[in-house]
Amino acid sequence: MTASKIRDDVELITETGIVAIVRAAAASIDQLLAAADAVKAGGVNAIEVTLTTPGALNVISEAAHRYGSDVLFGAGSVLDAESARAAILAGAQFIVCPTLNLKLIELCKRYSVPVMPGAFTATEILTAWEAGADWVKLFPATIGGAGYVKAIKAPLPHVKLAAVGGINLNNTAEFIRAGAEIVGIGNDLLNQQLLENGDYEAITDRARQFRQQVEIGRSQK
Repeated sequence: MTASKIRDDVELITETGIVAIVRAAAASIDQLLAAADAVKAGGVNAIEVTLTTPGALNVISEAAHRYGSDVLFGAGSVLDAESARAAILAGAQFIVCPTLNLKLIELCKRYSVPVMPGAFTATEILTAWEAGADWVKLFPATIGGAGYVKAIKAPLPHVKLAAVGGINLNNTAEFIRAGAEIVGIGNDLLNQQLLENGDYEAITDRARQFRQQVEIGRSQK
């Protein structure tokens, strides 16, 4: 992956403002790819498949081959550099972590893959950013709420924050308005029931609504 490709991928995710998070107990590759089509139809171009999802690497590999740069598939819930490397070799186009692991960030930089480590305190957030994070995942975001995002951005306005954990249609605009560049959305956008029911129209509709909330939040900054 070239430097320009990394920049393009980071800009695409940042511009969209949303990462759809797939954390399924069980789902076929066909179901997840159909969900990807539905999410894309709603205006969301980045999907994080957590490594807690059965067959996650197979899904990522198939999706990366099918979509290329049209829909970016990343690996989530990545806890260490070894897991990050496995995901990258499978085709993951970005890496998301719930925690701060400097060796993992270093590994992603070596492979030229965008990385979003998790952090919460100001010290952790700055450490992650200075280590080379492309965004820092404020997790869990709802503990401090949008007010915490605003407080963090005051002394660290240059850090790109992703609010993740408890994000829904009622608070997306608020988090964006407070200074989060992007939000990560799980069950409120993609969940086990929707996948099992094959309710892809509902997924598209939810994706569209979340995109609208992102734009509302940006317009109110």
